[in-house]
Amino acid sequence: MLLYKSRGFGEYFQDTFAFLKQNGKHLYKHFFIINGAFLLILMVMTYFISKFYTDIVFGGFVNGNVNALEKYINENSGLFALLFIVFLIIGVVAAIISYAFVPIYLKLYVKHDGKHFSASDIIKSYKHNIGKILVFLICGLLILIPIAIFAGIVSFILSITIIGMLLLPLVVGGVSLFYQGGLMEYLEQKKGIWESFGYFWSLMSRKFWAAIGSVGIFFVMAYLAQMVVTFVPYIFGIVNLFIDVEPGYNPDPTEIQKTMTIILLVIFLLSFIVGSLLNVIVQLNQGVIFYSLKEDNENINTKSDIDLIGEGE
Repeated sequence: MLLYKSRGFGEYFQDTFAFLKQNGKHLYKHFFIINGAFLLILMVMTYFISKFYTDIVFGGFVNGNVNALEKYINENSGLFALLFIVFLIIGVVAAIISYAFVPIYLKLYVKHDGKHFSASDIIKSYKHNIGKILVFLICGLLILIPIAIFAGIVSFILSITIIGMLLLPLVVGGVSLFYQGGLMEYLEQKKGIWESFGYFWSLMSRKFWAAIGSVGIFFVMAYLAQMVVTFVPYIFGIVNLFIDVEPGYNPDPTEIQKTMTIILLVIFLLSFIVGSLLNVIVQLNQGVIFYSLKEDNENINTKSDIDLIGEGE
């Protein structure tokens, strides 16, 4: 499947799913190879943190102590600070690696004219671009404040009316696409970071509503899918908890605590896994838009076809 191809609003959707159909197995296989260890560490750490939280909170309610969590934190402040720092460091590293995966994957996909590359090629690309990724992170944080202020003002204005609230995903889509496109342009090795942001903004502005509309709708679809996946087990768990309760039966608070803890942990783990999978799809859609806008402006694939015709002659 060609990535450098002029597309419209509908084709942004069609080609995103077409790419998944053709290359989804290869994409996700390498996503978990590269990100699996970090995701597993985060899941395990969050599991124990969530279990601890629910045990303390529910245990406090069972014993009539509503301030149990606050008291425990005050008594173990040093341990909490250490765990927070460790969790933060691992979380930031995992987030950076995960966020850069799709841009690097698509870059290699174009370079190798398809999925003819391995995990070692992806790792080499990470090593080669680690400096650029860190520069992008720092510069992205520097411009985050003005972007957040502007996006916040626009979101506040839109939230005044019901119709405006329906347009809020466009704000999220616009900011997300701007950052993703800036990183992908920067990884092309031809421009500096600020020039990359500026250049992609000019590309993005050419099909602004189609581009941010596509990304916004993908965010909504991903959000709804994640909500369904997590909400259904919650409903079944709650129903199962009370369906067999007989009249006059007084449930054991400890048993309710254990059941609710299991339900919440299952929901969290499902949400974490599904969220990671869906985020790849959202980023893939942004990648399809990036290469489409590049083709519209630079005619990269068209020029290649003309060069091949010249060679044939």
